[in-house]
Amino acid sequence: MKDAVEQALAKVRPMLQADGGDVELVEVTPEGVVKVRLKGACGSCPMSTMTLKMGIERYLKKEVPEVTEVVAV
Repeated sequence: MKDAVEQALAKVRPMLQADGGDVELVEVTPEGVVKVRLKGACGSCPMSTMTLKMGIERYLKKEVPEVTEVVAV
């Protein structure tokens, strides 16, 4: 599952990088929780929660159905 999550994040990453940010995969738990670290402009953006939940999480759940949640660490 980790490889599938990495591939899905690779598709999301260019959009974040266009705004000066990035996302780093930290861990994928056996329960399907994906832990990521928002970097650059995304790390300090007041809209980062919205980006995480409505953007990254929604896309990952669509691409990798085993994903249950995406959290920032």
